[in-house]
Amino acid sequence: MKRTIIDTSNMELEEKVVAIKRVTKVVKGGRNMRFSALVVVGDGNGHVGAGLGKAAEIPEAIRKGKEDAMKRLVTVAMDENNSITHDFLAKYGGASVLLRRAPEGTGVIAGGPARSVCELAGIKNIRTKSLGSNNKQNVVMATIEALSQLKTPEEVARLRGKAVEGIRA
Repeated sequence: MKRTIIDTSNMELEEKVVAIKRVTKVVKGGRNMRFSALVVVGDGNGHVGAGLGKAAEIPEAIRKGKEDAMKRLVTVAMDENNSITHDFLAKYGGASVLLRRAPEGTGVIAGGPARSVCELAGIKNIRTKSLGSNNKQNVVMATIEALSQLKTPEEVARLRGKAVEGIRA
């Protein structure tokens, strides 16, 4: 996964809480209740990230999840129809996510966790299919993994030492 430092100081990031879980730890004196929040942040313009926050109270867990997500922002390669540049299959844990290009007017065809990631990344036309595990955390991470690995035709042409016209054929 390619990581580049993204300056978030001048970005207007939107957040979406994908899942909140109550986690219990059994100790000698009884049970400790805590909360785990999976948060996705994005600017709607090609940057998206996900983070996990854990705390004794829900608002604190969400705040920590948002901070974690801001540290893990990735850049998404998009084409002129606000879709992805090519199809991609990514795996994270037991979850696999298939992302497919879509023409203008298709909309976001995606299940819950993958939809949140695609919408916050600013993708307007995409078809996705979640394969394998439907664990929300793994589906979100697999989707972000896939979006971070996408390449533009210009990048592929540069890597292969060819002209962009030769790549698109």
